[in-house]
Amino acid sequence: MARAALNWSLTDLSKAAGVHRNTISNFETGRYGGSEEALAAIEQALVAAGVEFIAENGGGAGVRLRKG
Repeated sequence: MARAALNWSLTDLSKAAGVHRNTISNFETGRYGGSEEALAAIEQALVAAGVEFIAENGGGAGVRLRKG
């Protein structure tokens, strides 16, 4: 959802995070859980681009874009 909110392709996120696009694809489809380092790099890239991660609050976890 975070990648979609930014309208980023796998390649866009791969470049921003410094993580191979296959790693991201496999993580998104549930084929691979991802290493701690790769997941941290992906999260940092998304946050730097304006994504806010919302903790589960009874309605499920989610994402939104930061205002301004």
